[in-house]
Amino acid sequence: MKQGRKSAANHETITDRKVDPDILTYTVGEDTVLDLKLAVWDCMGTAAHATMLTRMKTNPPVLTRAEAEAVKKELSAIAVLALDGRFSIREDDQDVHMAVERMLTEKLGDLGKKIHTGRSRNDQVAVDVRLHVKDELLRMSEERMDLFDALVSFGRRHDRVPMAGRTHLQPAMPSSVGLWATGHAECLLRQSANFEATYAMNDVCPLGSAAGYGVPLPIDRELTSRLLGFAEPFHNVFGASMARGEVEASLVSSCAQTMCVLSRLAEDLILFSMPEFGYFRLPREYCTGSSIMPQKFNPDALELVRGKTAQVAGLLSASVGILHAMPGGYNRDLQDCKLLYMKALETTRTTLRIMTKVVRGLEIDERRLRAGFSPGVFATDAALRKVAQGMPWREAYHDVRDHLERLESEDPDAAVAAKTHLGATAGIDYARYGNISRERRAACRRLLNSFLACRRRLLGV
Repeated sequence: MKQGRKSAANHETITDRKVDPDILTYTVGEDTVLDLKLAVWDCMGTAAHATMLTRMKTNPPVLTRAEAEAVKKELSAIAVLALDGRFSIREDDQDVHMAVERMLTEKLGDLGKKIHTGRSRNDQVAVDVRLHVKDELLRMSEERMDLFDALVSFGRRHDRVPMAGRTHLQPAMPSSVGLWATGHAECLLRQSANFEATYAMNDVCPLGSAAGYGVPLPIDRELTSRLLGFAEPFHNVFGASMARGEVEASLVSSCAQTMCVLSRLAEDLILFSMPEFGYFRLPREYCTGSSIMPQKFNPDALELVRGKTAQVAGLLSASVGILHAMPGGYNRDLQDCKLLYMKALETTRTTLRIMTKVVRGLEIDERRLRAGFSPGVFATDAALRKVAQGMPWREAYHDVRDHLERLESEDPDAAVAAKTHLGATAGIDYARYGNISRERRAACRRLLNSFLACRRRLLGV
């Protein structure tokens, strides 16, 4: 241990080259804060790399099995600090990778200096980001299904309650609360395809590509990929380096599209809870008041959903903008992709949770919903009844349009019950929605449990 402490004291960092302090601060950027989210994953990646180094056929070995176990023991301790929020990154570390290496060297001396063998910070951050993104995507899947289930449950409770369907915000055709709610639920469900595509793009291991050109050592990239729970390693090491930023941009794109779905739902809730409509009542505990008007209960959270959607759309523009003119190989611009994807993830996950709370507490005013039906809402139904009696559609259309004054209010319940085909007001398959939710949740949990098992095997945490 005495020799180890001496080695740690003499440990040189990549900042010992007397970089101008302003340049150092500018290039470090927000990494000392953002990288805190990557600390556990950096430890996991390093543990896999250390395991691989023990099996690399060199004489003498870069790491013995005993040395690798000592490294993994310290990595486990660092991971616990990170999980407890007690891990920190100094500015002279620059990032999480050098902070972890510094802490290993302080504890293990020269042994800590060996763990960067065959790696670059380029492939380190690439694997850290992909591990972090995998964890976030799997957890977000549960949150998307929570909102999906909340919408379906709301729709089921008020399935056949009539609600005037609208186009251009004008009364259009008979609809129902069930159709409205499950329509938004299906919009949210369709966004799963974007996240699944991002997940597949992300599930490829870049570790061992180093600076993008490989290393003259007999490393086993397939082994580290398996240890970390990836589907496969990148084949081309230059391609692995070039993939930096692509996953981040794909993830921000998926988040932006989901936020658009949430924003439209929020706008509907704002509109239909206005006194002029009064269809829905928002939970009081999710509304805010006024400093001067005692009667106010404002849908501030829902309004912020619209604003945050615009922000995430801006993050997408920035993500694509960073990549579009970048030459091949690593460039420092890629560092800024980290902030963009992390902010998009945080905003989207928070918004999903907020919207789930609002929907779960949502109430309807059935009297106001029924009052929203005017004779014109039944115009299309009247024309279609003429078709059923043998009149050509276009003739029936003009006959109704040219005599709108003849239209009378009809029974909205009967109108809702008349549409029995698949997915219409009387044809919503709630059992199907339940099956989809259970299957997706089970699949997500299997993936998450398998992934976290990899972490436990490597770090014991």
